[in-house]
Amino acid sequence: MSKVTVVGAGNVGATCADVLAYREIAEEIVLIDIKEGIAEGKALDIFQKAPINQYDSRTVGSTNDYSKTANSDVVVITSGLPRKPGMTRDDLIETNAGIVKSVTENVVKHSPNAIIIVVSNPLDVMTYQAHLTSKFSRNKVIGMAGILDTARYRAFLAEELNVSPKEIQAILMGGHGDTMVPLPRYTTVAGIPVTELVAADKLDAIIERTKFGGGELVKLMGTSAWYAPGSAAAQMVEAILKNQRRVFPVCIKLEGEYGIDDCYLGVPVILGKNGVEKVLELDLNAEEKALLETSRGHVKEVMNVLDKLGK
Repeated sequence: MSKVTVVGAGNVGATCADVLAYREIAEEIVLIDIKEGIAEGKALDIFQKAPINQYDSRTVGSTNDYSKTANSDVVVITSGLPRKPGMTRDDLIETNAGIVKSVTENVVKHSPNAIIIVVSNPLDVMTYQAHLTSKFSRNKVIGMAGILDTARYRAFLAEELNVSPKEIQAILMGGHGDTMVPLPRYTTVAGIPVTELVAADKLDAIIERTKFGGGELVKLMGTSAWYAPGSAAAQMVEAILKNQRRVFPVCIKLEGEYGIDDCYLGVPVILGKNGVEKVLELDLNAEEKALLETSRGHVKEVMNVLDKLGK
């Protein structure tokens, strides 16, 4: 029986649990939160629409009782303070590192064979924290950012071209945030290179909008996004549980790939039953390598902040 735990029953976690349930990705979904009754209530609400939306997945909620999460195949960690207007991702680091550390300890205790997907911000460094705490192999502790970032990029391109979003394939690399590295050379519309369909200045504007896509939503709503991030995390869970071997950009510890060692960055991987089955190395040109190096430097700085905190 497939079992998934989603830690954090806020907007992102609840959306992820909802997508997992109505798409019947897992047979049992456990939602857990520190706020009394929130996880139980949202899990109950999701299950009460099973007869309407016609699915069999069971959702269970718990207030901080990790025994209910025992033997989960995949655990999605969304816990942490959300970003408020004016805050950088890095402002969140100390508080969220403490939260992710504590959550990971509980996860490992009850589900020693789980694959961990981190969604908490700042994403790349919280993946580092979960990896440090869990001591799992790198293929089993990964961060969700690239799927969300490429989804925004693809959505903007679909809007610009007035075509179905389904037709657009894209890869981004690097850190989650302002230093992400979109790759127009690897972006296609039904197999047609995007550069043949979108003028260079328009494409640059879309890339810039993608880089600040999270911030755009924070400005509009006063809080971070949740529908797309929650759905993106659920898509990663599906690829793992169904051993789909899909190619997605995910955050993983690099060990020499792209000439980078000991840094957590978004790169294209094959995602399957063992987590990351393989890291794919693209043949980047000089400009793309330079952008990736800038991103690496930024992520490494924040990793150093975490190291100094001694978490």
